[in-house]
Amino acid sequence: MNDITYKITKEGIHWQEVADVLRRSGLSDRSAKDQETIFNNSYAVVFVYDKEKIVGVGRALSDGVCQAAIYNIALDEEYQGYGIGRKLIELLLDQVKGQNVILYTHPRTVALYEKMGFRRNKTAMSIFRGSEDSLNWMKKEGFLLPEKYRFVDEYGRDDMKH
Repeated sequence: MNDITYKITKEGIHWQEVADVLRRSGLSDRSAKDQETIFNNSYAVVFVYDKEKIVGVGRALSDGVCQAAIYNIALDEEYQGYGIGRKLIELLLDQVKGQNVILYTHPRTVALYEKMGFRRNKTAMSIFRGSEDSLNWMKKEGFLLPEKYRFVDEYGRDDMKH
């Protein structure tokens, strides 16, 4: 892992490699052209290289002042467990320093982010516009709580009735 470098600019990126990393990680099947648009419209980016090849990516959206959100953290499996992903996140956090940061992640990586100081939120809400198959996959993987789910301390509260 001696040839690992990180790039935080969007110039000279081989977008097919970005799309390939995200596809291998199961995060996105979007085209290289879509990934170029997505990453170019992001506030902060990190690309992880092994020599000349992209092996990891991440991005953040932000208002540049107080709120940011991290998305699309992907690192090829053979590079995991060496602190490379942690460095990727740290480089994104450096670019949104002083801002509140939310992170959207796979349920299997929750503990990893907790080690980095992230805390789970009870009130985060989402709307997903994917296909029925993708929504069913998200339910199966544990991304979504059951519809109308209530935490124990919310039972019987008037504001929790529909």
